[in-house]
Amino acid sequence: MTRKIRRAAVLGSGVMGAGIAAHLANVGIPVLMLDIAPKDVTDKEKKQGLTMEDRQVRNRVAMSGKEGLKKQKPAPLTSKENLHLIEAGNMTDDMDKLSEVDWIIEVVVENLDIKKSVFREVDKYRKEGSIVSSNTSGISIEAMSEDCSEDMKKHFLGTHFFNPPRYLKLLEVIPTSSTDKDVLEFMKKFGEDTLGKGVVEAKDTPNFIANRIGTYGLLVTVREMLEQNLSVGEVDSVTGPMIGRPKSATFRTLDVVGLDTFIHVANNVHDQVEGQEKEVFKVPEFMQDMNEKGWIGQKAGQGFFLKKKSKEGSEILQLNPETMEYEKRGKLKTKAVEAAGQEKGPKRKLASLVRAKGDQAGDFVWSIVKPVLLYSAELTGEIADDIVSIDEAMRWGFGWNLGPFEMWDAIGVQKSVERMKEEGETVPDWIENMLKNGNESFYKKENGNVYYYHKGDYKQQGFNAKDINLRLLKETKEVLAKNADASVVDLGDGVAGLEFHSQSNAIGMDVIQMINKAVDIVDEDFEGLVIGNQGNNFCVGANLGMMLMEAQDQNFFEIELVVKQFQQAMMRIKYSDKPVVAAPFGMALGGGAEVCLPAAAIQASSETYMGLVEPGVGLIPGGGGNKELYLKHLNNMPESVDFDLQKVSNSVFQKIATAKTSTSAEEARQNGFLDQMDAISFNQDHLLHDAKQKVLGLARAGYQAPKRKPVPVTGESGFATMLLGAKEMHYGGFASDHDLKIAEKLAFVLAGGRVKEGSKVDEQYLLDLEREAFLSLIGEAKTQQRMQHMLLKGKPLRN
Repeated sequence: MTRKIRRAAVLGSGVMGAGIAAHLANVGIPVLMLDIAPKDVTDKEKKQGLTMEDRQVRNRVAMSGKEGLKKQKPAPLTSKENLHLIEAGNMTDDMDKLSEVDWIIEVVVENLDIKKSVFREVDKYRKEGSIVSSNTSGISIEAMSEDCSEDMKKHFLGTHFFNPPRYLKLLEVIPTSSTDKDVLEFMKKFGEDTLGKGVVEAKDTPNFIANRIGTYGLLVTVREMLEQNLSVGEVDSVTGPMIGRPKSATFRTLDVVGLDTFIHVANNVHDQVEGQEKEVFKVPEFMQDMNEKGWIGQKAGQGFFLKKKSKEGSEILQLNPETMEYEKRGKLKTKAVEAAGQEKGPKRKLASLVRAKGDQAGDFVWSIVKPVLLYSAELTGEIADDIVSIDEAMRWGFGWNLGPFEMWDAIGVQKSVERMKEEGETVPDWIENMLKNGNESFYKKENGNVYYYHKGDYKQQGFNAKDINLRLLKETKEVLAKNADASVVDLGDGVAGLEFHSQSNAIGMDVIQMINKAVDIVDEDFEGLVIGNQGNNFCVGANLGMMLMEAQDQNFFEIELVVKQFQQAMMRIKYSDKPVVAAPFGMALGGGAEVCLPAAAIQASSETYMGLVEPGVGLIPGGGGNKELYLKHLNNMPESVDFDLQKVSNSVFQKIATAKTSTSAEEARQNGFLDQMDAISFNQDHLLHDAKQKVLGLARAGYQAPKRKPVPVTGESGFATMLLGAKEMHYGGFASDHDLKIAEKLAFVLAGGRVKEGSKVDEQYLLDLEREAFLSLIGEAKTQQRMQHMLLKGKPLRN
């Protein structure tokens, strides 16, 4: 039987239910979202002449959830246009519509009796063979389905999304004893390939994997903070990136999640376990007090931290758990913290800290890491079948760089176990046996494969066929070319890959050199080229520090040379005889967007934030970005239909002048950075594979490099029109004098300079105009101030 999910239903329209519906809509699946029908008409509805018979009233709860998606931050929808894929209804009138869907997801209140009553109704209306799942965060999946029909039991499982569903990668899939194996495998594959999730199979135990270990770790951290007399701020200063965790660390994470939600999750485990574990999951009194006071975090305006405004500006204060008053935020500064800060990568930083015996920060980090490692080891086999599932769940669900067993490998298993035993800890037998048999790590790599320790032996870790891991690939295949900032690698099947690995993947001379080298290699021996990497972001633009230093030294000849070479490299991408596909993700800003725009096609990750942001640092794009975005817009115009060239110019001008940046790949398409040739990948782990397939598809279709054509421009009249718009912004107080100067340069470039309206000019002429404008702006004192402010503060300066 070939399964396909063409349409889905979500039962429950709260924050989580609406978020899941939004994520389904983002991937193009129409969703029926149902909630309870209200019992009364509101005063507002009465004034509108509505009664309980009106659909507008009866669907009010679900409609409210749907409308709320427009206002939520971060945005649950990749585009507000996706809202039309969500149909709101109610669970009294519309249950018969469940017969039209292939997947029904329950997201109602966390109460077993209520859930069971909902599933009894679902069973009456669902079609045979449709999949039914619960998004519960901890109620037994088996218990929920015990009264269901045999067909529903076979097609029933847990699908635990993490909030917010659009952004958090983890999807825990929990089968029951009755779940059909084919249904389980289908949902795991569907979760990865269509929903773009990292899917982990969990067992039907309290809070499953990530919440069980994550909540335990957070409560251990709170306990140790109180015992070691540290402050909230001091703890957060060493439990974030310093140990491979998100910047939100411990208490900022709790503020974002919401203390009320956290307490509910903690209590769920507390009520179902015994002994010492039960004690750990007992929420401290001061946190209970916070919850009663409504100090539950970000959604309440205060929690462990409080943002306070004063005459000097905003200040973030920390809660003192003893006095329950807010005070100045502290940081833990010790020799171990300083030493760890000098190390590169999360593994080395963590190892450096935990080995710093006698240091306050080192001892604290060890005191919170040790219990989590032991707890994870004790639960292996109980909450998940293997260590890989636990590590992946923590990385994907809690944003850890390293899962518990990866952390253990980083600090050294043998030595850390010896230390644990010296401190009176009991180490699980399976780890003792592992070490006795001469196996000193949980993971090992051989011949480009990863193996993990499992039941007395090492087992090869399986990966989705669409996962291309550049680090592993480079260990087994020859690197075709390399310098300090970029490499050319063989992706297989006749496709080469150009990987940036400079700091922040910024573009400098080494990257430019390797772009040219990659095109040369591909023209000789390959079907095409993928430009992509697996860093934190695709590319944040040009090396701003280098450009500023040269400008301050007045080395304008050097700057012009670099800009000219960057422009020429972009033209080589565009006019390569073999197809070049760019694979952006995360931030693809400034020069990063300029690398993508001339490519034969773009294969973008759904979470791609693309924009030409140079005006924010006092410049205009210098690598051909103005021309390419303009051409992208022109190429999107329907053929054989007259269109207003001025409107196209105005649109491009507005997007660059205001540094408009997409908040998704879908929005990048709406902004004109992506066109019909371009596609979107929802699973970022599959991005390089999808880009490679696009290269092969273009090659098989007989790809030919585009022919150079003259570019129609608006000329002097167009320049005047664009400048008038900028002056109106300036007169209205929305643009500074320097903003106006930048806008004037940009308008001149886009208009094609001092030519007549409708003139057709050569691309090189537009590049020369662009380079001249870029050079004149970088010499300006106010531009250099903007550049310096961005480097120091990480945000634009309005001067």
